[in-house]
Amino acid sequence: MILELNQINTFYGETQVLYDVSLAVDRGEVVSLLGPNGAGKTTTLRSILGLTPARRGSIFFDGQDITAKPTHEIARKGIGWVPDDRRIFPTLTVSRNLSIARKRTRFRAWDLNETFEIFSALEYLMERECENLSGGEMQMVAISRALLGSPGLVLFDEPTQGLAPKVAQDVMGVVKRLKGEQISVLLVEHNAHSALAVSDRVYVMDLGRIVHAGPASELLADAALRRKLLGI
Repeated sequence: MILELNQINTFYGETQVLYDVSLAVDRGEVVSLLGPNGAGKTTTLRSILGLTPARRGSIFFDGQDITAKPTHEIARKGIGWVPDDRRIFPTLTVSRNLSIARKRTRFRAWDLNETFEIFSALEYLMERECENLSGGEMQMVAISRALLGSPGLVLFDEPTQGLAPKVAQDVMGVVKRLKGEQISVLLVEHNAHSALAVSDRVYVMDLGRIVHAGPASELLADAALRRKLLGI
């Protein structure tokens, strides 16, 4: 396994948000983390990254205990992040946003030409300031930035949020493609059908707890179980 969470408990101040959350992502695997709003999905990602550290439990990445590590050290070990609000620098050019994302890890390095192969339009946007990009173009930058950090694992938080259907479909295609590049993915996504279609396994959260775990294909095929767990 490249990522293992073992019974983590996370708090905001004195308010507990995650309760004994355990999950795992294997090498080269796409895993979805689904559930209603407020279930704790984003907090789980933030706990992995050390942004909202787990108070109890343990988190291992690539065989190393990262539970108490600061965020910058965790990122340097090879975890990429595509946040729901993208967090690119709006007044900087695409080129500058991507150049400051580069880092070396033990995982394979990506270069700009490889990101252009995934996002052909990106090459023609390099000198444009990011505040002048569309939502889909900003997401291209956010994903490319994560890849240029040489990740072994990428955390996606609602990557299709606010995007046109065709652009959202393209983004999910990129998630599936990363599996072929042997990059592991933990995917939080509001469109459960799209997420399940590209995933190997799925965890479902509710009220800060894991309430279901299993193959993504089974949940995709079982409409009654989807309605019970996700209301769709």
